[in-house]
Amino acid sequence: MKFALRLSPAYTRAPWLAGALLASAAGACAAQGARISAVTLYPGSATVERVQSLAAGSTQAVFDCLPAGLDARSLQVAADTAATVVGDIRVRESERALASGCASAQQARLDALDEQLAAVGAEIDALQLAQTYLHTVANGGIAPAPAPAGAAPKTGATAAPIAATSTTLQRTALDQLVQLHRAQQRQQALQLQRKALEQPGAPGGDRVSTVTVTLAAPQATQLRLSYQVRGPSWSPSYRALLDSDSGRLQLQRLALVAQNTGEDWQDVQLTLSTGQPLRATQGPLPRPWTLDERPEPPPEAVAKRAMVAAAPAPMAMAMRETAADDAPPGVQQDMGALATTFRISQRVSVPVGGERLTLTLASEPLQAQLLVRTTPMLDASAYLVAQLPQLEGVWPAGPVALYRDGAYAGQGRLDPGNAALWRQGLSFGRDERVQVSTAPERSFSAATGLTDSGVERTIERSWRVDNHHARAVQLQVLDAAPVSRNAKIRVQSQYEPAPADTAWNERAGTIAWTQELAAGASAQFSARHQLRYARDLMLQEQR
Repeated sequence: MKFALRLSPAYTRAPWLAGALLASAAGACAAQGARISAVTLYPGSATVERVQSLAAGSTQAVFDCLPAGLDARSLQVAADTAATVVGDIRVRESERALASGCASAQQARLDALDEQLAAVGAEIDALQLAQTYLHTVANGGIAPAPAPAGAAPKTGATAAPIAATSTTLQRTALDQLVQLHRAQQRQQALQLQRKALEQPGAPGGDRVSTVTVTLAAPQATQLRLSYQVRGPSWSPSYRALLDSDSGRLQLQRLALVAQNTGEDWQDVQLTLSTGQPLRATQGPLPRPWTLDERPEPPPEAVAKRAMVAAAPAPMAMAMRETAADDAPPGVQQDMGALATTFRISQRVSVPVGGERLTLTLASEPLQAQLLVRTTPMLDASAYLVAQLPQLEGVWPAGPVALYRDGAYAGQGRLDPGNAALWRQGLSFGRDERVQVSTAPERSFSAATGLTDSGVERTIERSWRVDNHHARAVQLQVLDAAPVSRNAKIRVQSQYEPAPADTAWNERAGTIAWTQELAAGASAQFSARHQLRYARDLMLQEQR
């Protein structure tokens, strides 16, 4: 870090004293540095705050090795003491390789992994060399030492030395093979770590920014610099734990945090926010809607339009379709009018490189309304559904892990912003103690009218639901009824018993029966639909 200090005339008359003071101040400031103190993380961006200690009389502060992707328009500088006056702020971007002391944390970890890989590679080479030597000895490749002069020649080898040599070779070879296998495993693990850490094209990876602040600090102070940077993000995730006997539901809020800004967030005060600073701050305004007489097109345009109409349509156009609270320890939750923030009490470290950190933010105890839902014509099964009460605060959409009575039931999606969630609820898997049986659909047609000019078609459906629980359940049976979109097609439907809703989930023709089914009881449901239309009408039916 670079600092400039004002020196009084007395110091200027003593150059050695001024130099000593400058060296002392520079050394102290360099030791303190400009550390990251706090981060407010949004989906897709973050506000990073750095703190630098300034000595009395400082006129300049330099924040170097910052991410190149920071938003210069978002820079804010503030001092802890009111006497400090902040002047102009300058931002300079340069190559990381040319900036002194700005090696990225990611590159430092890559270099450390390369050193470990080199050491493991040398160990593997040494063990393989030792194995080659043992093979040479075992195959007689090394000649025995010559006998001393005058010694009597050996007439034969005893069995004891041969057995001892064989055992020694065996043990040594086995020990070295085990060491070689373990070294190769360490090498593979290090290579996987390096591959996971390597992220080419990371934002701001090859360049860094330097922010220089001109100021006047008559006394020692802390200078805070904050800036916005794109890329880091947190995504919501949820865990729902349901007690099917009492209907109590524990809804846990989780956060998956990751960042690849080029700098480590080491021991920082982390705050997560559901705000969206990257989104537009103003919605669209209505465009003018005017009516006027269409002018007659010129003859050339009429001829060109006729040629285009006569040309065959491209296949892509022909196939186009139109589609119709209780916060856990260590987290302070603040439900604002526009966003919900979670302040992590403990300091958190988020390394660069895309490694995801999972944090538990809050746990909401809820009382859910349980029901058993079935759609017999599509699936003759019953599913346990928990209908949730309205949730306070902002809940971004995200995946939810579903647990029923302590057992994992599967994955779902929680989207409180979608009104359908409050009608459909969260499904916690099949209820095997509720049995659904479906009779085959019956359909027959007959001619109507004096001249047999009309057609009357009748469709009959029926189902049976049995409750094998030792307690009553709230049952919901869903079915689709035909809906006419043409005045020439008339539909008349009859149900037994009468359904509770004929437009469930705000969909016309979606029939819902809702009733309590006692323990060991069964219920019958049936629907009869009559369709009347002219014989010459080509009926288009979609199910």
